[in-house]
Amino acid sequence: MIKKDRILAIDQGTTSTRSIVFDATGAELSVAREEFRQYYPQQGWVEHDPEDIWKDAKSTAVEAIERSGGVDRIAAIGITNQRETIVVWDRATGKPIHNAIVWQDRRTAKLCAQLKKEGAEALVTERTGLLLDPYFSGTKLAWILDNVDGARARAEKGELAAGTIDSFLLWRLTGGRVHATDITNACRTLLFDIHKQVWDKDLLKLFNVPEALLPEVKDNSGVFGETDPALFGEAIPVAGMAGDQQSAVVGQACFRPGTAKSTYGTGCFLLLNTGDTPVKSSNRMLTTIAYRIGGKTAYALEGSIFVAGAAIKWLRDGLHLITHASQTDDMATRISHSHGVYMVPGFVGLGAPHWEPDVRGLICGLTLDATEAHIARAALESVAFQTLDLVAAMTQDGGGAADTLRVDGGMAANDWFCQFLADMLQAKVERPKQIETTALGAAYLAGIGVGLWAGLEDVTNAWERDALFEPKMDAAQRKTMIDGWHVAVRRALLQ
Repeated sequence: MIKKDRILAIDQGTTSTRSIVFDATGAELSVAREEFRQYYPQQGWVEHDPEDIWKDAKSTAVEAIERSGGVDRIAAIGITNQRETIVVWDRATGKPIHNAIVWQDRRTAKLCAQLKKEGAEALVTERTGLLLDPYFSGTKLAWILDNVDGARARAEKGELAAGTIDSFLLWRLTGGRVHATDITNACRTLLFDIHKQVWDKDLLKLFNVPEALLPEVKDNSGVFGETDPALFGEAIPVAGMAGDQQSAVVGQACFRPGTAKSTYGTGCFLLLNTGDTPVKSSNRMLTTIAYRIGGKTAYALEGSIFVAGAAIKWLRDGLHLITHASQTDDMATRISHSHGVYMVPGFVGLGAPHWEPDVRGLICGLTLDATEAHIARAALESVAFQTLDLVAAMTQDGGGAADTLRVDGGMAANDWFCQFLADMLQAKVERPKQIETTALGAAYLAGIGVGLWAGLEDVTNAWERDALFEPKMDAAQRKTMIDGWHVAVRRALLQ
């Protein structure tokens, strides 16, 4: 009998969908990836076609399974996803009633401002650990119900289902038999009480969202359901799900209170494990659930940066300064100093600790001898500066300053960036051998769910370091650069 000792991870991100097969050691065996189209119907609006997402998830999964040797050895599937993106679909047909509204979308900024004015943010923060910002999915869901003809009436009748991307993929994978989500995605909706760990009736009323729309909330690890046998040739258990940033916490083995990871993808998200106690932030950090396994919950403080790798993508696709992201390493190394050029990448507003949705991007300090290399370096530096702001806020909140930060995501492959980050943070920066820890975390959760791994200790033992970066920069130079960054941010906030 063939041993089922491999895991398929579906990593559904903001700009691409990837499927990766991992073996029992956590080694990557095969990968398939597809970029998909972004829709910008109006300024500040960002949408995805859920059918594109489903098509790519299915095709990349099939390709990754075939490349790894076939479905016979696949023990389970893990799903990780862009968290706050919301979909509403017809329960009878499975068809979405509107494009998915993406986490970057700012169309509900006025609603959030109005609710703040009415004093609602205190309740939201107390129950959810979040802030009233269009980043989260609750107001997006309300917008769909209010703006798609007949949607609210159909939702009240129980004809529609809603969920984040994990929930939509699970529905499709199981042939519409399972409507569920995991706790890390649920806790990002503005609708979920992270203390009682239930959909909150007061918040549902505040945002006017019928509970009948929403999925069942489960642990991150355990069998959610089985795939339709027609998809892959046999039924496969879906046994792990987590939002992308929490999945990276698992992939980076940040299980001890005080350990921290920062993922540099389209945005940047830094999570600091605070153990079984939620830490309330006074500096506009988010209190969130890191994971729940076997009914045991770990919490985290989170700082969210909306633009990280997206700034590099803009250099490539918007300004055409580069043809590949890896060129930024060489460009930053080519010049000896930033020359006083700063980029504040507020393309979709600023996230933590500012939470200013109306701020727009800014490049300042330009002189006639500034080059494309200075702009590329400023883009990289901006991500490190923003990370520093998050760490400072978490330290003030009493979350503690981690002496080592584990990094992952595409930008973490850039040695220059990792060194600059260590210099700014005055902390060690560790890069793992498996840089795609988001997908790996989903694989670990699924593997634990079907018994391929015994538990979190196995994940800790499997983690391996690829590179260590330690602070080297002169203190005076560091201070000058940080002071310049703070001036640039103030200018952006005054726009």
